[in-house]
Amino acid sequence: MKLSSILVAAGLVLASGSALAFHCPKDMKAIDAALPNAKLSSAQMTEVKNLRAEGERLHKAKKHQESVDTLAKAKKILGI
Repeated sequence: MKLSSILVAAGLVLASGSALAFHCPKDMKAIDAALPNAKLSSAQMTEVKNLRAEGERLHKAKKHQESVDTLAKAKKILGI
């Protein structure tokens, strides 16, 4: 019984990591789509672009939660 509970928990942890991995590219695509029409100051635009680049770097480093969090900051500035 304990072993099956451990296996189920391990499976859920692995599945959530995979879900986050697929979330990052969607967020990056949404940011890229919003950038051309964004009405932001130059400072905000620079910040969004830096956050977008950092999010991609974190995604490639397999730090998906950090990537999602970073990309969320960019999306918030963009209002998406």
